[in-house]
Amino acid sequence: MSASDDNPDSEYDIFRKAMQGVEPLKHDGKSPWHKRKRPVPLEFPDQEKPGDEFADTTTETPDFLEFRRPGIQHRLWADFQRGVLTPEATLDLHGMRSHDARQALSQFLDQSLKARHRCVRIIHGKGHGSSQQPVLKQRINQWLPQRREVLAFCSAPRWDGGTGAAYVLLSRKWRE
Repeated sequence: MSASDDNPDSEYDIFRKAMQGVEPLKHDGKSPWHKRKRPVPLEFPDQEKPGDEFADTTTETPDFLEFRRPGIQHRLWADFQRGVLTPEATLDLHGMRSHDARQALSQFLDQSLKARHRCVRIIHGKGHGSSQQPVLKQRINQWLPQRREVLAFCSAPRWDGGTGAAYVLLSRKWRE
């Protein structure tokens, strides 16, 4: 308030009188966002080349990824797409070449199944450096349906990576 404002009915006083007796709303204490878990480094045990089970094809990839095997309940699918199921592990493929990403994805899925994770996040990036379409996004869209353990996947919610990341729903049935 300035010194030149000598009006006894200033806006501030009017506001204070109008708010007299008002009680603040009670807050339930929940945050409107989810805390992200940091990516865990992959363990690279000595084994024959992981990722050889993935075949490459050339298909056009949509902006929003969606894949669902038959039998997935509608409620589970809706919760999965909205991000209600929080990812228990994260794999970041930024800056990897296709061959390295294939091996990392295979090992990550194997480790996630051993750890009995239900939902995981794979960050593939939006492919702004690609000349045509995002290479890793296209590969993820091709590779994930080839694994029988993958029940569904979709692009992550906007607050958790959007079209630059994918949520993957894993089955515990195929654990080895």
